[in-house]
Amino acid sequence: MSALIEARNLVKVYNGVAAVDDISFYVSTGECFGLLGPNGAGKTTTIRMLYGFSPISRGRLTLFGQDIRKHWRAIKGRIGVCQQDNTLDPDLTVEQNLLIYAGYFSIPAAEARARSAELLAFFALTHRKDAKVMELSGGMARRLILARALVNRPELLILDEPTTGLDPQSRHQVWDKIAALKKKGLTVLLTTHYMEEAASLCDRLMIIDHGKILVEGGPEDLINRYAGRQVIEIEGADASLRTYLSDHGAQLDDLGEKLIVYTSGGSDLHRTIQEEFCTERCTFRNGTLEDVFLRLTGRELRE
Repeated sequence: MSALIEARNLVKVYNGVAAVDDISFYVSTGECFGLLGPNGAGKTTTIRMLYGFSPISRGRLTLFGQDIRKHWRAIKGRIGVCQQDNTLDPDLTVEQNLLIYAGYFSIPAAEARARSAELLAFFALTHRKDAKVMELSGGMARRLILARALVNRPELLILDEPTTGLDPQSRHQVWDKIAALKKKGLTVLLTTHYMEEAASLCDRLMIIDHGKILVEGGPEDLINRYAGRQVIEIEGADASLRTYLSDHGAQLDDLGEKLIVYTSGGSDLHRTIQEEFCTERCTFRNGTLEDVFLRLTGRELRE
């Protein structure tokens, strides 16, 4: 697959501080690429450079083979953006929000109406087309923002935390729609704080922190590499278990009252812990992308 996005040594500086610090990555045509990181890691800054909202400080950034510095207007016509915030016009109806937005791309009126009807049907909003935005539930509003981002038939869809604040049912509805768009060949770049969302939707992802790339790869590959296939959570580990883990070089996080041990599942280490040390207060589960995220970025709160 060809690279639809290519960033080389990308830097963004605010007031002398590098919010994005010399990162390089690519996104292939037709894939869903995830951008993960704690608050303030540089995710939103990166995608704002991608759609031309924030000029880059240094480096090179191309989309569709075009330099964002020289061809930003042409590039913006080929992408759709779903931002974190609700930027729908509250004074317009659901359908009017789509029709007005279509006008920004000089889409003829008849085509705009047909496209709006198509998108409202796809996102199960046809029955609400005459409702005002303020009458919509949170899930409906997010689906409408997604629909609006697709009005111009973009080749790249950028989603900045598209399901934040939604209840589980609404979140899964949005996931289903994104997955359906991906199957149609749309390239998607996604930022999210939901590790389940990233694992479910993304073909590849990278985790960044303090403006730098920590790791990049497929979700399963990263889980196997940094968390292992199996995780054991042990409450109140005694001295003998701690000594055993230390002697055998176990990979673990020591949280004081709890140990989180990462294993390959069928290993001697895993069996011994299970049979000799875990008679109670132990939880056995599969490794997850959240384990990877926490191991690499830490567990302290980010304000």
